[in-house]
Amino acid sequence: MIFLENEHLAVSIAEKGAEIQKLQSKTTQLSYLWNGDADYWAKFSPILFPIVGALKGGRYIYKGQEYQLSRHGFARDLEFSVNQISQTEVEFNLEQNEETLKMYPFSFKLQLHYQLSGHSLTCRYRVINPDNLELLFSIGSHPAFAAPLQSGIEYTDCYLQFNKDNTLNYHKIAGDLIASETETVKLTNQQLPLTHELFFDDALVFKSLESDKISIRNHKNEHGLDFSFAGFPFFGIWAAKNANFVCLEPWCGIADGVDHNQQLEDKEGIVKIEGHQRWSREWTLTCY
Repeated sequence: MIFLENEHLAVSIAEKGAEIQKLQSKTTQLSYLWNGDADYWAKFSPILFPIVGALKGGRYIYKGQEYQLSRHGFARDLEFSVNQISQTEVEFNLEQNEETLKMYPFSFKLQLHYQLSGHSLTCRYRVINPDNLELLFSIGSHPAFAAPLQSGIEYTDCYLQFNKDNTLNYHKIAGDLIASETETVKLTNQQLPLTHELFFDDALVFKSLESDKISIRNHKNEHGLDFSFAGFPFFGIWAAKNANFVCLEPWCGIADGVDHNQQLEDKEGIVKIEGHQRWSREWTLTCY
């Protein structure tokens, strides 16, 4: 386990999956991440790579060859190498190996860079193509945040505050795939109240979200967090059934649609980078 801290926050990150497992305020002792209760969902903040969501039939086709990949890809289950830069900064690295090449026929370097600054934690994704050939991938984040943060507050006291959207249009999920049907929710004061029933039919999937910051707040006190994620074209919001958390998931990529032809090069949201090029995105959360 890797530990980062500054005067405000303490963070624990596992080498397996480069997964944040604890984020705590040193002044209030509030823990902002979900506790990983296996009765509901045993993960904390998995990285989604080299796909986001599920493949149609659990497989894809690339240059005439069929490959199989489980939902959200393999990175979350692999050990990353670690370069501890300082007490407040760390970089995790993952590259292809014999096993990944059986599922995903690309050379890659995946780097996750975490940095604490004040009351904020920033995660930067960098994907490097070490080959001469084009690299195709998707990547996303899946952090689960505690809701509520404290005892004496109910899940229904919590809400999501969007910084730009007044109306939400989200896609339904059909058998782990993205359906063409959408639902519309009109927000009051750009707020989405949290209820467990909201996620009984799986995640809310957005392809046209205008907001680039979503805050988790409650009606009882001022504690919460801001989650900023510019540059991610897709977004998911999810919680396990009746669990006291909410996942805010910025994605560069998305699960297959129900009518997808399974060709990787035609996959919606797939990122393509040329040989010896690099690509990056980042998100920041601020606790209060």
